[in-house]
Amino acid sequence: MKLNLDPAVLEIVPTFKLGLNHYTKVTVAESPQMLKGRLQLFQELLFFDLDDKPVTDFLGIKEWREVWKLFGANPSRHRHSTEALMRRIAKQNYLSPFHSAVDLNNFFSLQYQIPVGIYDVDKIKGNVTLTVGTKESGYDGLNGRFNSLEKMLILSDDEGPFGSPYVDSARTAVTEETTNSLHAFFLRPSMNEAEALELTTAAGNMFTEISGGDVQSYVLQEDHPTIVIKE
Repeated sequence: MKLNLDPAVLEIVPTFKLGLNHYTKVTVAESPQMLKGRLQLFQELLFFDLDDKPVTDFLGIKEWREVWKLFGANPSRHRHSTEALMRRIAKQNYLSPFHSAVDLNNFFSLQYQIPVGIYDVDKIKGNVTLTVGTKESGYDGLNGRFNSLEKMLILSDDEGPFGSPYVDSARTAVTEETTNSLHAFFLRPSMNEAEALELTTAAGNMFTEISGGDVQSYVLQEDHPTIVIKE
């Protein structure tokens, strides 16, 4: 499977970086109590932080709102996934445990203040490209409705788009039957190459500590816009 960063993305944001973790032989199951407790505590602490300052003052949220605008999307009308999560927490509408992959995905998104998505590799068809959505781009999302993705970043395979910093598709969702997955970290463009790889690798190590299996970590960027994963 080849993973590509569309030159059109780099034309708009030359410092754009996409962190990728490819997991194999993982076990997705109910989260251990440690992870459940850590996610709950983190949300409670965030709630108090959000009581002192608005969501849009958090550095990661602010930077991603600017990225949204650069691609032509409206960050107030279509909030990126991390801002949406934090606004839920500000209302004490805390996330309930789902399973280990989703819980870790949400934890990373809140911890790093960036959109993060995880996908079942066996449901991805062919190669993957991160590009910008057109009027025709859209899918049935995990939010239970069809989502138009015009002027938003999208991960797309041979069948069409399946992921976005906005909301992910139901087609490639990770379940407790998933054993191979792809974890995408929509990194802050202001991060340098070393910081980007360090974050992606640390998240991958934590994921496999809980879910087992093996991980390979990569960062797609201007100097390395393509990688090939051997499945």
